[in-house]
Amino acid sequence: MLVPILGHPSADHATGLKEHPKSPNLKSLLKSFLSRLSPIHRTFLFLLILFQLFLVLYFTRTPNLSLSLSPQPTPPQLLTSQSSQQQFQSSESDGEEIQASDETKFEATELDQEKFQASAAESQASEQEGNQIQAAECDGRRIYVYDMPPRFNYDLQNKCDKLDPWHDKCDKNVNEGFGPEARELAGIVPESILPAWYWTDHYWGEVVYHRRMLDYKCRTLEPESAAAFYIPFYAGLAIGGYLWGNHNASERDWPCEQMIEWVQGQKWWKRSNGSDHLIMLGRLTWAFRRLRKDPGWGSSFIHMPEMKNVVRLAVERNVWDDLEVAVPYPTIFHPRSASDIVEWQRFVRGQRRDHLFALVGGARASIRNDFRGVLQGQCLGAGAACRHVDCARENCLDGTTAIMSAFLGSDFCLQPRGDGFTRRSVFDCMMAGSIPVFFWRRTAYLQYEREWFLPGEPESYSVFIPRDDVRNGTDIRKVLEGYGREEVQRMREKVIEYIPRFLYAKSSKGLENTRDAFDIAIDGVLSKYKDHMESGRIGNRIEI
Repeated sequence: MLVPILGHPSADHATGLKEHPKSPNLKSLLKSFLSRLSPIHRTFLFLLILFQLFLVLYFTRTPNLSLSLSPQPTPPQLLTSQSSQQQFQSSESDGEEIQASDETKFEATELDQEKFQASAAESQASEQEGNQIQAAECDGRRIYVYDMPPRFNYDLQNKCDKLDPWHDKCDKNVNEGFGPEARELAGIVPESILPAWYWTDHYWGEVVYHRRMLDYKCRTLEPESAAAFYIPFYAGLAIGGYLWGNHNASERDWPCEQMIEWVQGQKWWKRSNGSDHLIMLGRLTWAFRRLRKDPGWGSSFIHMPEMKNVVRLAVERNVWDDLEVAVPYPTIFHPRSASDIVEWQRFVRGQRRDHLFALVGGARASIRNDFRGVLQGQCLGAGAACRHVDCARENCLDGTTAIMSAFLGSDFCLQPRGDGFTRRSVFDCMMAGSIPVFFWRRTAYLQYEREWFLPGEPESYSVFIPRDDVRNGTDIRKVLEGYGREEVQRMREKVIEYIPRFLYAKSSKGLENTRDAFDIAIDGVLSKYKDHMESGRIGNRIEI
């Protein structure tokens, strides 16, 4: 059999090697595939392809995308010296960045520390400056308050049912001694400051002063540094239950004698024999001035030998006693802040006053030729020009809505004597912006220190009509009608200006940036009696 010659295949072989038909190309297949799809399917396919293209473009153009592929590790054999150098440079660059970052953080930390230290130093300097200001303000004015046994103050206050033979005083003991809230004044005083009004007992000053003294800005707990010593003895409450009824002189003196025995045992009393000691008397000074051998009314507290050097604050003083200072009676308005006072002053200025003058008080039939009866007759004879509140029919002891309404609606208010030469009505009247009319100089002009609680010039805020002139027929209405509207307005403005000076704040710390009656009284006493206190200590130098 002959082998076919290469290059010339046999026919059979050529037949076997016949060329296969060519596979259809991609274009033909795609065209055929698309021809079989409906228009809707072709549209869907087109959108799918566009979406895939969009994804490819998005991933390739977002280098920091978290879904990007991780770079494949470079085979070791491909690590050339160039790549090593790049890695070294990269590491060196990272190190520099880290070092720079650390330096920046360190600088920022140093800056923060400097700011903190500067702020702390500024705060400390401010605090030191505040302490220095307070120290300077309190230099020579520090007061030490005795911590006395409760029987000399709190126990007396809590035995409220035995303080007065005719009235139970327990309701006056609520709200830290300010008495019940004066809700009845709703509609008479502004609603926003109604919570600052209380039916305060006018003889409750000892409680008010003790409470304030415990939070006094210059109070010291170190008696060695004290310029003065406060005795928180409620003398007025102590003798109140013994002033009337079947009590003898010994009973009326006993509470005060017990207090003197206690205070004489204190070494700081012995240093000055009491000359640098203060006490507040909530009653009129006359209740404590019974002569020692006189079995009559009152206590002999002030005439006890041990009291001769003690400085006394009282709601009424003996004008011939140089160691007594008269302070305002507690009123029924106790502002919570200076803004309470400003709002009240604004309210008072805007009041419509339909009456020329007012009289709060009743005639005393038991007193011959009673002056109050004379005033009452003139008031009733003046008709609508005078507003009268008859205290013989109404209880005026601790204030009523009728009293405040009468004063708010009148230009002037008549102020006769009370139990003594003074009365709380003077301050109730002025608090309402009414101009007081006095008949005794000892009611105000000779009673209070000039410019402490009341203006120094009497005619700038008040009217004085001698009582003898009234008894002899002087018509009060005609006298008051002689004042023109401008003069009345000027006098009223002076009264309103002095309102903060005769009020006692609600807070035991007083009012910020505004001095009330307590602040003025204590500051004034420490200034007025500075020499008396120092000379007492020098003259009685006792080693203790």
